[in-house]
Amino acid sequence: MSESLVRFRTALPSDRRWEPVGNGESGAEVFRSADGSRYAKCVDPGRAADLALERDKVVWLDSHDIPGPRVLDWRTDADGGACLVTSAVHGIAADAVPVQALSDAWASIAEAVRRLHDLPVEECPFDRGLARMFAIAQDVVVRGAVHTEFLPQEQQDTPPTVLLTRLATELGQRMTQESAEAVVCHGDLCLPNIILDPDTRTVAGFVDLGRLGVADPYADIALLLANARESWQDERRAEDADRAFADRYGIALDAARQRFFLHLDPLTWG
Repeated sequence: MSESLVRFRTALPSDRRWEPVGNGESGAEVFRSADGSRYAKCVDPGRAADLALERDKVVWLDSHDIPGPRVLDWRTDADGGACLVTSAVHGIAADAVPVQALSDAWASIAEAVRRLHDLPVEECPFDRGLARMFAIAQDVVVRGAVHTEFLPQEQQDTPPTVLLTRLATELGQRMTQESAEAVVCHGDLCLPNIILDPDTRTVAGFVDLGRLGVADPYADIALLLANARESWQDERRAEDADRAFADRYGIALDAARQRFFLHLDPLTWG
């Protein structure tokens, strides 16, 4: 039995056989049931409140008809650790399909993001706005906890304090834009968190919803387009994909705004 299974065996439901599938960036241990029908995310006591918030976000999104996982169980152990069990979203992560399949699904991805962003902001109780995220970045930087491997390659030799200071010069402008255009964002909209139906090549659902909340739409768009660029085979195809996304989503892309959010995001993990 793996160390992680031993550690969380009292929190995991005993009616299934579980297989560890890795660590989440939030510090959680993630398990999949042997039949592939569900996932369990387990955390130590210090992260139980964060996992409870993720549970509430999964429930909220499911109630608004956006495809994704459903909460099946919530368990705590005697020490205060917690385990969230959700249904699997059946399909293949968008980063794991051939480039042609991703291209075929690209319009569906843009439409699914648009539907998510069209949810009523006033009905969403979760805040992932710039004031909150910049404060998180400040804390991560002060603690020296930035994952430098998450930074763009050209920034990896620059002190994170310098990177944060550069972003601070734009903060007022970006907060004004967010105030006018805030939407319900996924919050970590990269290809692994978009599941595709392999037959129809359409979006089967969004997963990993711990950062869902009201934010600037570019918090999602910037990350998605940058992450997808790693899949396209050349710069011309990447530019074509950006234009195709913008046309289907219905937006004129703002390169400076994209860059701001792309550079802020790596500073908020730590």
